[in-house]
Parts: sequence; structure tokens; C-alpha cells
Amino acid sequence: MKTSWFLKFSNRLAQVAGHASTFVIAVLLVIVWGASGPLFHFSDTWQLVINTSTTIVTFLMVFLIQNTQNRDTAAMQIKLDELIRAVDKAHNALLDLEELDEKDLAMFRKRYAKLAQEARDDLRSASTDIDMSFEREPKR
Repeated sequence: MKTSWFLKFSNRLAQVAGHASTFVIAVLLVIVWGASGPLFHFSDTWQLVINTSTTIVTFLMVFLIQNTQNRDTAAMQIKLDELIRAVDKAHNALLDLEELDEKDLAMFRKRYAKLAQEARDDLRSASTDIDMSFEREPKR
């Protein structure tokens, strides 16, 4: 499978940006910039250097993060869809839910919230040999 240059570039840049040493380098740069203040008499140009640098990096990182998140989310949705498809008693209507509008999602959410509440009620009424550690402490 052929991957685009942007995919390779964004993956590599995301790895580098997320590394601990990159954070340390950024902190050191800020310290050097701060320490150089007296040398430049805390001038407007001195302040402009850090403001411009951080603005540019932030601007570009927003797009990098969004690209990475979009790919990760799409891959996770495909994996979840495959799990739903592969499980015998799962409802195939749940495949590709992320494409539905809010009204349809609310309908599914309401139905599953009701099922979850029924399951918790059944669990609470079950015998005491079941671990009920998720229960709240009784009010005193």
C-alpha cells in the first residue's frame, strides 16, 4: 500500500513532537530566551521573537494534531465496526454510527442508556456473591 508524503511526514513529526526530549528542548529554548532578556534590554523585538515563534509552532501543530487524530479515529471506528460485525449477537445497525446526525445518535444513546440501567438494576437485585464494588457507599 502506497503512503503519501504528507502521511509519512505527519507521522514522523507527530512522533518527534510527542517525545519527551522535544519537550525538554522547548523548555530550554524558553529558558534561554528568558535569560537573554537583559542582554536585549527586554525590547519589543526580544518579546516579538518568542511570540512569533510560539504562534507559528502552535498554528502548524493544530493541523498536525488534527490530521493525526482524524486518522486514529477513522482506524478505531473501522476496528469497532469489524468487532460489531464479527460478534454474532451484535446489531449490525450499529455499524458506521459516527455518520448519523445528532437526532439519530440520541435515539441510540437513549436505548442503550435504558439497557444499561436495566442491567445495573438486575445486578443490584442479584445475590450477594457478586462483587458490587462499583456501588456507592451508603449515605450516613
